Amino acid sequence: MVDGKTILITGGTGSFGKRFVQMVLEEHNPKKIIVYSRDELKQYEMAQVFNDKKMRYFIGDVRDKERLSSALMGVDICIHAAALKHVPIAEYNPMECIKTNIYGASHVIDAALERGVGHILALSTDKATNPINLYGATKLCSDKLFVSANNIKGAAKSKFGVVRYGNVVGSRGSVIPFFKHLVATGAKTIPITDTQMTRFWITLTQGVRFVLDSLERMQGGEIFIPKIASMKITDLAQALAPHIPIEVIGIRPGEKLHEVMIPKDDARLALEFDDFFILKPTISFQTPIDYTHTLKNEVGRAVCDGFEYSSNGNDKWLSQEEIISMSQGL
Repeated sequence: MVDGKTILITGGTGSFGKRFVQMVLEEHNPKKIIVYSRDELKQYEMAQVFNDKKMRYFIGDVRDKERLSSALMGVDICIHAAALKHVPIAEYNPMECIKTNIYGASHVIDAALERGVGHILALSTDKATNPINLYGATKLCSDKLFVSANNIKGAAKSKFGVVRYGNVVGSRGSVIPFFKHLVATGAKTIPITDTQMTRFWITLTQGVRFVLDSLERMQGGEIFIPKIASMKITDLAQALAPHIPIEVIGIRPGEKLHEVMIPKDDARLALEFDDFFILKPTISFQTPIDYTHTLKNEVGRAVCDGFEYSSNGNDKWLSQEEIISMSQGL
C-alpha cells in the first residue's frame, strides 16, 4: 500500500510518528516520507536519527491551511496524527485545543482535497466516545469531519477514514514512564486516581501496524477500532512498583473511570471482524458502500443489540507479567 508512495504525517515528531517512520522505512519502500510539525528542535533531533534520503521535514502547523496545502502537493497518503492530547491541559486551555484538533482537522481535509490526496487517515482516541472532557469532544468533532469528508469530495478519488484506539504504552505523557520515573527517584508512594480505573492499552508497534492495515482495507467513511487488551491501574502500579504503597489522589479534571470505544448507542453501526471492529457512518453517501467486506477481503458481521466495547467489560486483560514485559525499555 505504501510502496512507491509519498506519505505525509502531521504531528510526525511525536511518539507515533517516529515509530511509523521507523517501521515504514524498515519494512516498506516508500517514495518519500514527509514529517509535518511545528517544533523545529524536535524535527532537528528526529532528522539526526531518520536521515534517509527519502525523508523530508516541513515546519508547519495544522492551523495553517496554506502551509498544509503546500506540504501536501504530490502526496498520496496523509496520516493525521497532530493533536493537543493532554486531558487536564485541554480543560484549562480549551480554545487552543479546539484550534488544533477541530480547525486543524478541517484544514487537513480541505488541503487534502485541494491536492487530490488519495488516502487520508486520522488518528483518534477512545476519549472521543461519549466524551466528558474537552479533548474527547474535540476528537469526536474531528472524527465526524473526516467521516463526512467522504460526502463532500465530489468527483475526487480521496478516501477519508479514522483509526480509534486506546492509550499507547510509552507515548509522551503516558503513565508507565511516569511510574518508572517515580520508582527510579525513590518515591514513597505511587499516586493513582481511583482503584477501580481501567484502560485500553496498545503498543506503538501495534498502533502503527493497525494504521498500515487500515490503509489497505479502507473504502472511506469507516472508523477502525482494534481489539486490544485492558489493564487495571492497580495492576500497573503493583507490576512496576510492587514494594511501594499506592496513594489514591482522586480523578483528574475531565478523566473517566473506564474507557469506551464502542458505546451501546453505536452498536447498530458496529461490525465485528476477527481482530478489529468497524463503525459504519451515521450518514449515507451518494455511492453506497458495503462495509461488511474490506478491501483486504475480510468479512465482518453485525454485533448484537446493546453491545458495548469498554475497558472494564473487555475479555482481554493484561497480566502483571505482560505489563512488565511491555514496559521494558521505556
